[in-house]
Amino acid sequence: MKKILVVLVICVTSVATAQDQYAKGMQKAFQLWGEQKPTEASNLFERIAMAEQDNWIPHYYVAHVNTIHSFGEKDFEKLSNQLEKAKEFLDLAKAISPDNPELIVLEALINTAWIAYDGATYGMTLSGKNFQLYEQALAMAPQNPRVILSKAEWDMGSAKYFGKDITPYCKDVERSLELFANFSNDTPFYPSWGKDRAEVVLNQCGE
Repeated sequence: MKKILVVLVICVTSVATAQDQYAKGMQKAFQLWGEQKPTEASNLFERIAMAEQDNWIPHYYVAHVNTIHSFGEKDFEKLSNQLEKAKEFLDLAKAISPDNPELIVLEALINTAWIAYDGATYGMTLSGKNFQLYEQALAMAPQNPRVILSKAEWDMGSAKYFGKDITPYCKDVERSLELFANFSNDTPFYPSWGKDRAEVVLNQCGE
């Protein structure tokens, strides 16, 4: 009995230590990202992901960092490397957590980064794919504010491209802000971005 208790204590201590290391590593990676060091942040998220192969969260952030910092990138080689890494880690995350609306939104953002770089080359093939992805995410998570906001932004971009009014989608942005106020998830480091972006997009609606 005593031996069993010792083993249990060791197991619990090991789990607690691993969780503590995970939390410290993730916090450091976010700190690097906040200091405008996306490459260093991505590398640290990647090391954490390799150690946490059953956890989709660090994989998500490798993909997210590389995607976000691809918007506005003019160097094709750098853009391609970043978005290929983003897609690689997105696929790993999807294997761990299939049917995850956060990952579906991120896949659409990767596609959008390609379209933003060269709409003539990538728009035809990826625009239809994004429409399907956002419809899928919306059906799965109609109360997720990132789903609502990202879909609204995509719809706005499409409307602008075709010279149509973006006003109908402003209501969706407003709704996303309402959802951000109440949305929560107990998973450590679960995605929480979007509220600031929604406020910026809503201000554009008033211009």
